[in-house]
Amino acid sequence: MTDQTSELLYMRAKLRLPGGVNSPVRAYQAVGRTPRFIQSAKGSHITDVDGNEMIDYVCSWGPGILGHADSRVIEKVKAACEEGLTFGAPTEREVEMAELLAQLVPSMEVSRLVSSGTEATMSAIRVARGYTKRDKIIKFRGCYHGHSDGLLVKAGSAALTTSVPDSAGVPADFTRHTLVAEYNSPDSVKALFEAYPDEIAAIIVEPVAANMGVVPPADGFLEFLREITKHYGALFIFDEVITGFRLALGGAQEYFHITPDLSTFGKIIGGGMPVGAYGGREDIMRMVSPDGPVYQAGTLSGNPIATAAGLATLRILEADTDIYMRLQENTAMLADAVRHAAGNRVHVNQIGSLMSIFFTGEDVTDYDSATTADTKAYADYFGFMLDHGIYVAPSQFESMFVSDAHTDADIQKTIHVMQEYFAE
Repeated sequence: MTDQTSELLYMRAKLRLPGGVNSPVRAYQAVGRTPRFIQSAKGSHITDVDGNEMIDYVCSWGPGILGHADSRVIEKVKAACEEGLTFGAPTEREVEMAELLAQLVPSMEVSRLVSSGTEATMSAIRVARGYTKRDKIIKFRGCYHGHSDGLLVKAGSAALTTSVPDSAGVPADFTRHTLVAEYNSPDSVKALFEAYPDEIAAIIVEPVAANMGVVPPADGFLEFLREITKHYGALFIFDEVITGFRLALGGAQEYFHITPDLSTFGKIIGGGMPVGAYGGREDIMRMVSPDGPVYQAGTLSGNPIATAAGLATLRILEADTDIYMRLQENTAMLADAVRHAAGNRVHVNQIGSLMSIFFTGEDVTDYDSATTADTKAYADYFGFMLDHGIYVAPSQFESMFVSDAHTDADIQKTIHVMQEYFAE
């Protein structure tokens, strides 16, 4: 155990890191707390440098589906490390990963490994533009696809014709081809296609939105997107960085029985280590260099340590056919307990092992309804949970993730703390 506290480490970090963190949500600014610096984790529990052990429902933002430091995965990682950390050259495990992806997610006929979900979505959009020879894409307000320039956009005052950067440092020219529609609103998508019938290369969507909190698709919405893209000759991209291998073994496309043209996956295919992949129909993916003219490269793409962890994780999921049922049952138990304890003070969305508690009395079905949530009330809830040994996302608009390592005792303790909070 380090002799540093989270408070002291945060003070040191703020001198050398923007906001004292390497990713904004870790700063705890939305919940008015000092971030916890983590020392270690095992199974469903995470321990900070202050010695506080907590039940973890962040799960490294999703990939910890087996829990932390699963011995079966760690064994494969240690063996891979003994052989060398990175070569910048092909390895057998890269081939095995591409073959396993194609087996478990049949739409991934040909794939390219990268180093992050952001890189995967950025690259999938590039290949979609290269294949269709069109420039514009449609994304949805409230859906997050990484921090590449062309995706950090919000709708302007004239949403059909104006997309403006959502971050300083992004030139407006980089976002002018990004059109913004409303999640769960077919009419908003129709209007964009009618305005630009021959200019839209692709729609990219989180099949279950998980970056404005968890917002499932309305009945028929994904089917509508599949049909309208076919009608206008655009491609359909599923961003499965969150849903991939978490909602089902074959991801959201298996869960909803929808076949996209391209898909993107993130750190879950690396067992939580830095990795990602994009892929899909062979005729599209053959556009990628060196087969075709769409350039994309990466020295650490498909690195041997991440692929070792990923192969171990995916093969465990493949072999355990009951895991998704267990995850669904435990997450539904938590969701039902909150609904019962809080009544109409909150709205709870839950699908599979993804869940969000919105501090609003409204049904949350899109970005506008998600933003009715009382973020100050969530901050109060977050603080109570943290102080009682439950580690949830430090933001109203992030998902709660359940892992297979969460025991009945973990679930019951969490329910008890939630009930205690809402009783007060």
